[in-house]
Amino acid sequence: MKIALLGTGFGQAHAAVYAARGDVDVVMFGRDADRTAEVADQFGFASSTDMDAAFEDDSFDLVDICLPIRLHAPYVLRALAAGRHVLVELPLADDLDDAKRVAEAAARSDKHVFVDMFERFIPANQALFAAVRGNTYGRLEQLTLWNLTAHLWPGASLGLKVLPLEAMHSDMDIITRTLGLPQDLMVTTVARDEDSGAIDATFQFDGAAARSSMSSLMPEAWGARGGYTASFEHGVLDASSTMGFDGKLAGTLTAYTPDGARRLELPPADQYTAMISHVMDVLAGKDENRIAPDSVLDALQLTLDLDQKVNGPR
Repeated sequence: MKIALLGTGFGQAHAAVYAARGDVDVVMFGRDADRTAEVADQFGFASSTDMDAAFEDDSFDLVDICLPIRLHAPYVLRALAAGRHVLVELPLADDLDDAKRVAEAAARSDKHVFVDMFERFIPANQALFAAVRGNTYGRLEQLTLWNLTAHLWPGASLGLKVLPLEAMHSDMDIITRTLGLPQDLMVTTVARDEDSGAIDATFQFDGAAARSSMSSLMPEAWGARGGYTASFEHGVLDASSTMGFDGKLAGTLTAYTPDGARRLELPPADQYTAMISHVMDVLAGKDENRIAPDSVLDALQLTLDLDQKVNGPR
């Protein structure tokens, strides 16, 4: 499979996964020729600054879009119009109407569109989804999600302007997949400067509540840590994880019930590898698309509502 990988920033996370596979041929596209060649060389890929070739060269099977958010929706639509499968970084768009247009175009197309909802492939999150779906511990009554991180990615802002869409969208997906859309949303914020801040958001549902806390105020020695506590009628799931510069998680999951506490065994967590493996399985006809655009619309709506609370109308 030949892949056009657009973007040399977060595109490196995808590039590392592709480089470990033997069934793909990747060309990395970027705006700066020297920078693009330097990054592509690290992974053994060809490079190009001719972005149009990703859509006009019929030898490409998949366009992987790791560009600024404002370009996500128009580039997905362009790739579909060119007859390509598409993988796009989250969020799908910074406007709900644009996201809906993509979902509609994907539904009409015979090509697949995948949104990188990588958190759906984290084993601890999959255990939460399964517990809710299977009513393992009764009804979910309270869900608390937290992520505290240092600035692990040089040059990337983690201030209030970017945290909702670029750092909290995954939490909004977990909330909507387990509890739906809330009746009410309240937000408090702290800004150290333009690039560092914290957001605490609470969500009210009928008979349930949720909270998502995100902070980029931690020192480098802290790294990145996160997790959740899910309180059900008849038990609690408690997850915690750490993440380093490689983006790979190490974590634990414990179930608390009237019978006591029990550590649940989790398989190794490499969410980006699992996500891209899912993409390849779907394109090979081995699986159904579980990260299609229509599956992310509720999460995007809630993310945009949160962003408006924090930053005002776009």
